[in-house]
Amino acid sequence: MRMLWEKEIPAEKIVISPRPVWKCRTCPMYGKRPSCPPHAPDWREAKEWVSHFSRAIIIKFEIDMERFEEEKREAILYLLKREAELFREGKLYAMALFPGNCNLCPDCPFERGGPCRLPTKVRPSLDAIGIEISSLVQIDFSESVLYGMILVE
Repeated sequence: MRMLWEKEIPAEKIVISPRPVWKCRTCPMYGKRPSCPPHAPDWREAKEWVSHFSRAIIIKFEIDMERFEEEKREAILYLLKREAELFREGKLYAMALFPGNCNLCPDCPFERGGPCRLPTKVRPSLDAIGIEISSLVQIDFSESVLYGMILVE
């Protein structure tokens, strides 16, 4: 995993709709991870929640598709690290949003009906709360990339 860039945007530019959430329903992980619907906040609640932030940082990661799960995990850990840095800088409500379902644990007990091992680290995925990332970045399907976001007060 390699972080390609970070871009700060005004939070009011974030488009939230039910479309990404409905797309989640086609994913084989739907309902199986705590970062996914129906466990993530509803898109309407997310829309209201995001309106209370002033800015967001979009982060683009390049990943090796042959190591997808490991590299996605590294991207998620990077997002959590940046969130913690922002918190230490006094941004009390900084909140990371994952690129897709949580895969912090290589073997997820939540998926089998057990409790999450890392409940304080799980964050909703961008799609799960209805963020239309394609309204913020140019999607190029020839790239092997993931996008994450950190909301900042």
